[in-house]
Amino acid sequence: MVPGEGLAAELRAKAGELGFAAIGFAVASPMEGARRAIEQRKAAGLDAGMQFTYRSPSRSTDPKRALPGAVSLVVGAWPYGPFQRSGGEPSASGPRGSDGSRPSRPLATVARYAQHDHYDDLRAALGVLAATLRGRGWRTRVLVDDNALVDRAAAHRAGLGWFGKNCNILLPGRGSFVVLGSVVTDAPLPTSDPVPDGCGKCRRCHVACPTGALVGPGILDARKCLAWLLQAPGSFPFEYREALGGRIYGCDDCQTSCPVNRRAAQGVASPGTPAPNVAAATAGAGDISGVDLLELLSMTDAELLRRYGRWYIPARDPRYLRRNALVALGNVAVAGDPVVQAALLSYLEHPDPLLRAHAVWAALRLGRDDLVDATQVATAEIPPAVQQELQRRHEVVARQPE
Repeated sequence: MVPGEGLAAELRAKAGELGFAAIGFAVASPMEGARRAIEQRKAAGLDAGMQFTYRSPSRSTDPKRALPGAVSLVVGAWPYGPFQRSGGEPSASGPRGSDGSRPSRPLATVARYAQHDHYDDLRAALGVLAATLRGRGWRTRVLVDDNALVDRAAAHRAGLGWFGKNCNILLPGRGSFVVLGSVVTDAPLPTSDPVPDGCGKCRRCHVACPTGALVGPGILDARKCLAWLLQAPGSFPFEYREALGGRIYGCDDCQTSCPVNRRAAQGVASPGTPAPNVAAATAGAGDISGVDLLELLSMTDAELLRRYGRWYIPARDPRYLRRNALVALGNVAVAGDPVVQAALLSYLEHPDPLLRAHAVWAALRLGRDDLVDATQVATAEIPPAVQQELQRRHEVVARQPE
């Protein structure tokens, strides 16, 4: 018998009971290919200043830095869903309801992985596998959404799936609607077989990306990626505000356009693979699907952090949630709604120049030049950020009333 095969079989059985989409095993040696790729993309500026695994590639690609003496990785993929459109296309009042009707208040969309704390579920499930290993006398460390390890490189090495052109790991028969994590351990375990590429010539994810952020197969330019820009500090880039649509956190377009994900959602496995049999994460308290933009814009800092604090927010500063909400409001609100008008007026006179500047854009996008003129012209001193927005007012394409 291969060393560790009995223990691996026990872990696989336990993972099936817990609801993993897949688990696999890999050696805990440095991931040199991943390190070189990260360093090359960082040198080219494709990281857009993000930290996470970019901060120290030599650390995030070497499991032994996380657990000295590590021998193996147990890598798990945790499913999330269900499959539903969560894009951010502009509309009069946000996305339509299940019956096709418009909601009465402007709503923003949230990427599927962020609607529920799936990472917390994965961390707990990997903790059970780690406890099994510790019960056999082995040391462990659980790494989930952690800059100590590049989770996609670990998942690829452990045979969970292939690197998709959309930069995600695609599981055969399941697709990429999973979150990934690992148990680093000194237990000797057999290695899993690699999964061959399944994308072929398909480029649908590249075509679907609203900003052209996918600049090569599996290569993302974070400077154009809406999901990253929503998490980045500073002003939301002017040239991508219309493309943001009603998104408030994350973007799923490169996943919802993927044929592998679509087949998995319909319960049709990829050729030659069994249909997935996994337990989807259950919705619970604190789940977030749509965001009421007017409610968000009226919240205090404490309320915003209490509601959305598990998301990544630059410097834990709620102003960035408000910034995102103002751009989304400009893309999805009804211009003549008096409640929307009141919110715009409040932010057009806001003491924070960043928020006031984005409110100018939102009002112009909604064709409410009258609100901008009534508030900004009457202001004795206009901050530079607001002046810049006013100077670009002719570049803002006002939405047609619906």
